Amino acid sequence: MKMNRLIFGLLLGTSFLLFSCNEDEPTPLTIATIVAGTVDLNTATAPVGVPVNASITVTFSTDVNTTTATSANITLTQDYDDTDIPMDIQASGKTITLIPNAALGNGALYVLDFGAGLLSTDGLALTPVSRSFTTEGAFAPAGVIAYWNFEDNPNDVVGDYDPATSGIVDITYVASRNAAAGKAVSFNGTTSIIEYANGDALMNTHDFTLSFWVKAMEAGHGHFVIGLGAFHGFQFELQGDFKGFKMPVNFDYGDGTSGTGGDLVYNGDGKTKDNDGWKGTTFSKENAALDATLKEKWAHITYVYNSTSKERMFYLNGELVQKQDHNLWTDDLGQPTKEAGIVGLTYGGVAPEVINELAFGFIQSRAGTLWDTEGWGGYDFPTANHFKGQLDDIRIYHKAITANEVLLMYNSEKP
Repeated sequence: MKMNRLIFGLLLGTSFLLFSCNEDEPTPLTIATIVAGTVDLNTATAPVGVPVNASITVTFSTDVNTTTATSANITLTQDYDDTDIPMDIQASGKTITLIPNAALGNGALYVLDFGAGLLSTDGLALTPVSRSFTTEGAFAPAGVIAYWNFEDNPNDVVGDYDPATSGIVDITYVASRNAAAGKAVSFNGTTSIIEYANGDALMNTHDFTLSFWVKAMEAGHGHFVIGLGAFHGFQFELQGDFKGFKMPVNFDYGDGTSGTGGDLVYNGDGKTKDNDGWKGTTFSKENAALDATLKEKWAHITYVYNSTSKERMFYLNGELVQKQDHNLWTDDLGQPTKEAGIVGLTYGGVAPEVINELAFGFIQSRAGTLWDTEGWGGYDFPTANHFKGQLDDIRIYHKAITANEVLLMYNSEKP
């Protein structure tokens, strides 16, 4: 009898010890959910249509050691150029929230990786996990500063550049280049204009990109398409015969002065510094039928300035067509000119000649007096170079987007 009681006691003690050991066993660190906005990212099939400005919330099986929730252990990579996206990483309890420092690019594939360096509060490591997803819309590089898509209104859909009601004159909205592009804004070639206040902030930058779709119609004159105080800021214009386009930009010379550094012009003649072209032109694509590309057809135009290389470039329909290098600017004695010291772009306009307002449909706002008495340059003249046609998907970046990004954007949005 005593022996039975002893055996029963030993068994009971052993069971209690085993139960206690199982109860104290640390919970492995695993991912329970990953959500971006309302989109589930923790799926076998990579989701699409993820919002570009959504934060990512990750829930784990147990509390996370917050000191290990760092960029060394959690990365978000832009797949097409292998760029790591800077993020604010916030950890509390079982949850980590990832907030990209800027909106992601549209229509791009991203890869989210969690490494083995991520630990639970019990010191258990996460088995590495990788998830991928594609953002909403057609492709566009990340980091856009202002974006106008003209879906029945002229407002900036990522920033604060919206026009006042008084700054919208004779504007209509029509079908764009394809169904996915939705609407485009249409200008009548005599009075249409949209004006945006405080345009200088859009160009006071080291690096700069302007990208847009344009369809110019026969008007009997040139086309002043976009402008911020004309050459005191920047202006894009098309020749009336559709055989060329140009974009003067006001550059900061780094010594307290500024100037255009000459216009960047593309006319398809193919001339460079090596075949009787301008001494700073390093590439120019020959295209004798440029008018056939531009006249009454949708064209994708991208202007890029890279302050590191001091190069400015034009792309047409995803292809580089003109490149100039300010490092090659010299005077008649072969000495570097001020252009070699350019540090970026700056608005240099002074009222009343020009006003600090970005204009679509003309190269300056109506309040400016520059060329006011010229039949070709004064807004009040119906025969002036008012833009006639449509614009869509205008984007401004404070960075020099790459040739690959330009091509991807064109291919994803082309008619």
